[in-house]
Amino acid sequence: MKIYLDTSVVSALFDERNPERKELTKDFFSKIQEHDTYISDLSRIEVDKTPDNVLREKMRGIIDTLRILPDDDVIEQLSKEYMRHGAIPEGYPEDAYHVAIAVVNNLDIVLSWNFRHIVRRKTKDIVNMVNTINNFQHIEIMTPAELL
Repeated sequence: MKIYLDTSVVSALFDERNPERKELTKDFFSKIQEHDTYISDLSRIEVDKTPDNVLREKMRGIIDTLRILPDDDVIEQLSKEYMRHGAIPEGYPEDAYHVAIAVVNNLDIVLSWNFRHIVRRKTKDIVNMVNTINNFQHIEIMTPAELL
Protein backbone atom coordinates (compact mmCIF):
# COMPACT_ATOMS: atom_id res chain seq x y z
CA MET A 1 0.00 0.00 0.00
CA LYS A 2 1.09 3.55 -0.72
CA ILE A 3 0.49 5.74 2.31
CA TYR A 4 0.76 9.47 2.90
CA LEU A 5 1.50 10.71 6.43
CA ASP A 6 0.43 14.17 7.41
CA THR A 7 2.47 15.98 10.03
CA SER A 8 0.15 14.97 12.89
CA VAL A 9 1.29 11.36 12.54
CA VAL A 10 4.96 12.26 12.89
CA SER A 11 4.32 14.60 15.81
CA ALA A 12 2.22 11.95 17.60
CA LEU A 13 5.38 9.86 18.06
CA PHE A 14 6.56 12.44 20.55
CA ASP A 15 3.27 13.61 22.09
CA GLU A 16 3.48 12.96 25.82
CA ARG A 17 0.02 14.51 26.32
CA ASN A 18 -1.67 11.57 24.59
CA PRO A 19 0.10 8.31 25.54
CA GLU A 20 -2.43 6.07 23.79
CA ARG A 21 -2.08 7.90 20.47
CA LYS A 22 1.70 7.88 20.90
CA GLU A 23 1.74 4.10 21.41
CA LEU A 24 -0.59 3.47 18.47
CA THR A 25 1.64 5.62 16.29
CA LYS A 26 4.74 3.76 17.49
CA ASP A 27 2.99 0.49 16.57
CA PHE A 28 2.39 1.84 13.07
CA PHE A 29 6.01 2.97 12.70
CA SER A 30 7.23 -0.46 13.85
CA LYS A 31 5.55 -1.88 10.72
CA ILE A 32 6.21 1.04 8.37
CA GLN A 33 8.51 -1.01 6.15
CA GLU A 34 5.45 -3.04 5.07
CA HIS A 35 4.22 0.01 3.12
CA ASP A 36 5.42 2.61 0.67
CA THR A 37 5.23 5.65 2.90
CA TYR A 38 5.45 9.29 1.80
CA ILE A 39 5.31 12.84 3.06
CA SER A 40 5.36 16.21 1.27
CA ASP A 41 7.44 19.35 1.37
CA LEU A 42 4.57 20.84 3.36
CA SER A 43 5.31 18.30 6.10
CA ARG A 44 8.91 19.50 6.19
CA ILE A 45 7.78 23.11 6.38
CA GLU A 46 5.37 22.34 9.23
CA VAL A 47 8.05 20.43 11.15
CA ASP A 48 10.49 23.31 10.66
CA LYS A 49 7.97 25.62 12.36
CA THR A 50 8.06 23.55 15.55
CA PRO A 51 9.28 25.97 18.24
CA ASP A 52 10.86 23.32 20.49
CA ASN A 53 14.35 22.67 19.06
CA VAL A 54 14.70 19.18 20.53
CA LEU A 55 11.27 18.09 19.28
CA ARG A 56 11.90 19.62 15.87
CA GLU A 57 15.13 17.64 15.48
CA LYS A 58 13.43 14.40 16.54
CA MET A 59 10.66 14.99 14.00
CA ARG A 60 13.20 15.84 11.29
CA GLY A 61 14.93 12.55 12.04
CA ILE A 62 11.71 10.73 11.19
CA ILE A 63 10.73 12.69 8.09
CA ASP A 64 14.24 12.45 6.68
CA THR A 65 13.69 8.68 6.35
CA LEU A 66 10.52 9.10 4.26
CA ARG A 67 10.10 9.79 0.57
CA ILE A 68 8.83 13.21 -0.48
CA LEU A 69 6.09 13.46 -3.09
CA PRO A 70 6.48 15.85 -6.01
CA ASP A 71 4.48 19.06 -6.02
CA ASP A 72 2.59 20.63 -8.93
CA ASP A 73 -0.21 23.06 -9.79
CA VAL A 74 -2.81 20.29 -9.99
CA ILE A 75 -2.39 19.67 -6.25
CA GLU A 76 -3.07 23.31 -5.44
CA GLN A 77 -6.17 23.34 -7.67
CA LEU A 78 -7.53 20.11 -6.18
CA SER A 79 -6.98 21.33 -2.62
CA LYS A 80 -8.97 24.48 -3.46
CA GLU A 81 -11.77 22.29 -4.82
CA TYR A 82 -11.89 20.39 -1.54
CA MET A 83 -12.28 23.66 0.34
CA ARG A 84 -14.79 25.07 -2.14
CA HIS A 85 -17.01 22.03 -1.63
CA GLY A 86 -16.67 22.16 2.16
CA ALA A 87 -14.56 19.05 2.73
CA ILE A 88 -12.08 21.16 4.67
CA PRO A 89 -12.72 24.67 6.01
CA GLU A 90 -11.37 27.58 3.94
CA GLY A 91 -8.98 28.68 6.69
CA TYR A 92 -7.03 25.40 6.61
CA PRO A 93 -5.49 25.08 3.14
CA GLU A 94 -2.63 22.96 4.47
CA ASP A 95 -5.05 20.23 5.51
CA ALA A 96 -6.63 20.21 2.05
CA TYR A 97 -3.16 20.14 0.50
CA HIS A 98 -2.14 17.05 2.49
CA VAL A 99 -5.09 15.15 1.02
CA ALA A 100 -4.67 16.52 -2.50
CA ILE A 101 -1.01 15.62 -2.79
CA ALA A 102 -1.78 12.02 -1.87
CA VAL A 103 -4.63 11.86 -4.39
CA VAL A 104 -2.73 13.43 -7.28
CA ASN A 105 0.18 11.05 -6.67
CA ASN A 106 -2.17 8.02 -6.70
CA LEU A 107 -1.61 6.91 -3.13
CA ASP A 108 -4.04 4.57 -1.40
CA ILE A 109 -4.35 6.08 2.07
CA VAL A 110 -3.92 9.35 3.95
CA LEU A 111 -3.01 8.77 7.59
CA SER A 112 -3.73 11.57 10.03
CA TRP A 113 -4.63 12.25 13.65
CA ASN A 114 -6.40 15.47 12.63
CA PHE A 115 -10.01 14.73 13.59
CA ARG A 116 -11.09 18.35 13.25
CA HIS A 117 -10.53 18.68 9.49
CA ILE A 118 -9.23 15.46 7.92
CA VAL A 119 -10.29 12.23 9.64
CA ARG A 120 -14.03 12.77 9.67
CA ARG A 121 -16.94 11.39 7.68
CA LYS A 122 -17.82 14.67 5.96
CA THR A 123 -14.27 15.14 4.69
CA LYS A 124 -14.03 11.58 3.42
CA ASP A 125 -17.34 11.79 1.55
CA ILE A 126 -16.71 15.18 -0.04
CA VAL A 127 -13.10 14.39 -0.95
CA ASN A 128 -14.17 11.29 -2.82
CA MET A 129 -17.05 13.14 -4.50
CA VAL A 130 -14.62 15.84 -5.69
CA ASN A 131 -12.19 13.13 -6.79
CA THR A 132 -14.90 11.49 -8.89
CA ILE A 133 -15.90 14.80 -10.49
CA ASN A 134 -12.25 15.51 -11.33
CA ASN A 135 -11.37 11.99 -12.52
CA PHE A 136 -9.14 11.07 -9.61
CA GLN A 137 -9.28 7.80 -7.71
CA HIS A 138 -10.95 7.56 -4.33
CA ILE A 139 -8.67 7.59 -1.31
CA GLU A 140 -8.99 6.19 2.18
CA ILE A 141 -8.53 8.64 5.04
CA MET A 142 -7.89 7.13 8.45
CA THR A 143 -5.80 7.12 11.59
CA PRO A 144 -2.73 4.92 12.06
CA ALA A 145 -4.77 2.90 14.60
CA GLU A 146 -7.30 1.98 11.91
CA LEU A 147 -4.56 0.66 9.65
CA LEU A 148 -2.99 -1.64 12.27
